[in-house]
Amino acid sequence: MTLLAVNMGRHPDEAALATALAALPEAAPVVIMLHGFRFSPDHPDRCPHRHILSLEPRRDCWKAVSWPRHLGLKGGAGLAIAYGWPARGHIWEALAWAERAATDLAGLITTIRRLAPQRPLHLIGHSLGARVALLALRGLPGGAVDRLILISAALFRGETQAVLAASPAAAGAEFVNVTGRENLLFDALLRLAAPLGGRTVAAGLSAPNWLDVALDRPATLAALARMGHRIAPPKVPVCHWSGYLRPGVFRFYRALLMQPHRTPLPALRGMLTPPPRPRPVPRPGLTRARGDQPSPFSSIR
Repeated sequence: MTLLAVNMGRHPDEAALATALAALPEAAPVVIMLHGFRFSPDHPDRCPHRHILSLEPRRDCWKAVSWPRHLGLKGGAGLAIAYGWPARGHIWEALAWAERAATDLAGLITTIRRLAPQRPLHLIGHSLGARVALLALRGLPGGAVDRLILISAALFRGETQAVLAASPAAAGAEFVNVTGRENLLFDALLRLAAPLGGRTVAAGLSAPNWLDVALDRPATLAALARMGHRIAPPKVPVCHWSGYLRPGVFRFYRALLMQPHRTPLPALRGMLTPPPRPRPVPRPGLTRARGDQPSPFSSIR
């Protein structure tokens, strides 16, 4: 497995990056992974490169699960880039750092696109990492990024719609928005921190290149199981990390990133969206001729 640890403002040597890209099979993707709140590569106990973005994460934390290993980026299957940034301090400070990290990430994506313009490039981020992923698209050209998986995203609907409408990169990308009721408390805290933001994307979004996947809904889990992705139901009512800790969920993410041709968004939307409920048919004898007075029973179904 090829794993590059990259930090905000400290990108790898371009020659080393070019060598890593050239060593991949033709269709192998680049997957940039982005952590969320409380992590920082400069903090020894909170370094993401010793935690979720590591091949061998620390064993003293129940949330430490290896993203690159579970995504199956091994044996030349793809290039995993673990992107670290200082998501520490108060939430307002972390939100400000997310803006800077998004600008820095856009520069890294630009470099990768220059070195490998035809190679698939995907982003997967949790919480504030999902925010960095989306905001990085604002100044990028169309086709810069192929797919984004946003897990419990710290994003507001209004700002997300603005990026989708104004950014060529966002218009040309596909988004999978993973939500769940276990994250409602953290969504509420985000809205308290930025009260002018409005509703978050946990409420869903309507766009041709956007797919909401509500992992708290039994119907969604049943539909995913029919596709071969058996994801365990939530165990606790409140968990900010459920979107990547639930057994089976990484198999779904792996399919989205490693086999996008087999997981087209329109087909997934058709399978995950329940059919509209049929309108009730009026009972015989309760219909009235045109011009008649309404029957007192006309509302009965």
